[in-house]
Amino acid sequence: MAIVVNMPRLSDTMEEGTVATWLKKVGDKISEGDILAEIETDKATMEFESFNEGTLLYIGVQEGETTKVDELLAIIGDEGEDISGLLNGSGSEPASDNSKKAEKESAEPKVDDKPKAEPEEKTPASADVPDGVVVVTMPRLSDTMEEGTVATWLKKVGDKVSEGDILAEIETDKATMEFESFQSGTLLYIGLQEGESAKVDSLLAIIGPAGTDVSGVASNFKTEGSSVKKEEAPKKQEAPKEETPKEAPKQEAPKVAKTSTTVASNSGRLFVSPLAKKIAEEKGINLQQVQGSGENGRIVKSDIENYTPSAAATVGKFIPAGQEDFEDVTNSQMRKAIAKALTNSKFSAPHYYLSVEFDMENAIAFRTQFNSIPDVKISYNDIVIKACALALKQHPQVNSQWFPDKMRLNNHVHIGVAVAVPDGLVVPVVKFANEQTLPQIGAAVKDLAGKARNKKLTPQEMEGSTFTVSNLGMFGIDTFTSIINQPNSAILSVGNIVEKPVVKNGQIVVGNTMKLSLACDHRTVDGATGAQFLQTLKGYIENPVTMLV
Repeated sequence: MAIVVNMPRLSDTMEEGTVATWLKKVGDKISEGDILAEIETDKATMEFESFNEGTLLYIGVQEGETTKVDELLAIIGDEGEDISGLLNGSGSEPASDNSKKAEKESAEPKVDDKPKAEPEEKTPASADVPDGVVVVTMPRLSDTMEEGTVATWLKKVGDKVSEGDILAEIETDKATMEFESFQSGTLLYIGLQEGESAKVDSLLAIIGPAGTDVSGVASNFKTEGSSVKKEEAPKKQEAPKEETPKEAPKQEAPKVAKTSTTVASNSGRLFVSPLAKKIAEEKGINLQQVQGSGENGRIVKSDIENYTPSAAATVGKFIPAGQEDFEDVTNSQMRKAIAKALTNSKFSAPHYYLSVEFDMENAIAFRTQFNSIPDVKISYNDIVIKACALALKQHPQVNSQWFPDKMRLNNHVHIGVAVAVPDGLVVPVVKFANEQTLPQIGAAVKDLAGKARNKKLTPQEMEGSTFTVSNLGMFGIDTFTSIINQPNSAILSVGNIVEKPVVKNGQIVVGNTMKLSLACDHRTVDGATGAQFLQTLKGYIENPVTMLV
């Protein structure tokens, strides 16, 4: 009976997906666990495996095309089966592949609560596991994690491992996190090298007594159920040659596809590890011009780090005068998600803006004196955050959230701080900012901004803001307005401190001022309320010593 495979929901915020690459074509035989396609979500490009067996009878979304979650993606059934009724919308619709996936996942053990896992649960050939040997699998380190990439190994084969030691840093769909060992022994085998990726529950490493031969364990684990993206047999025992012809036609190509992200090229498919692709994007390197040194020409991290543009590539960048030139860049799912959130905020919340200009003379003197204390350094942004936190306690309506049937006035103050990163914009949160000192706020912002730029923020560090501060003053911007970061009711835009002529006591003198703009949701914050908040804020910023009282 034919099975309808729908576009899966591969992240908690995913509403549509783009087919980056099909790894199977119509007419191919499909086994349970085979990777059907690579799907680009709003967070990452992830592999989508089949939970059914049969023949791929129909593909509903071509490479590069996008469709919503639960829309028709493909149909799997018996070879030669008539599926015209499904395509024309007639006849009864069979159960979708996604519902079977949910049943399958509910029956499988999770690694969230027990990353170490019992060998009997994770290793198909458990009877062949020597005493004291434990198979360590790729853990599920976030609620939406489907696969992980080994960013760094902190242990190598032969090292002693104690319970609680950090084995590796694993890059998930949300952050790079440390993975600690729940076993003691010797690291006998590593299943994934740095930069390589595998799905959750795939073979990651083997720990056991020193000198134990685990080549059979690794081989059995991979051939009997693991979805490790790249197999690397232990040096002491290579895969038997007589097995190579038997495995090559069916398994070799999918394994290479699982090992890396794929990029379409004129000559076919270009294989690149997720880490290498990310570094290339950050450095602006065209992957088409990089020679891969990995298996089957796969581009790895070292290829990007050692890449030097060729003379031909450099010459190609010079365009004759008068010649038009452009490049179309397909919007990533992350960029589309940002666009959707901002559009929703801009057009669902009736924005209005209040602009003010503050005298910064006292703030400059205050910061200079404060930073004269040994081992203490605060920024003007820290002063603004502290001042906002204290002002919000006096104006809870600006610290509110809108719901269709109610307005929530928050008694706690969690301030989001907008941080620009190469992939877009993230907003880590300084919790209970009104209760923290200026040095504590400075340390928290510095720590969160560093994590944001290194992509190590946890989901908890980006949740729960009640108000947002966006500062472009360090870029020389004098004034600007921002879009509200829902569900907040307001966002403060902070400009540069400018030295200019000002009038004081009827005389023109040199002064320092800073312009700020408050964007408010008119459903929760009336104009007078916003103005009163800015008056209170003005008192704190122009006389910052009052924040210490």
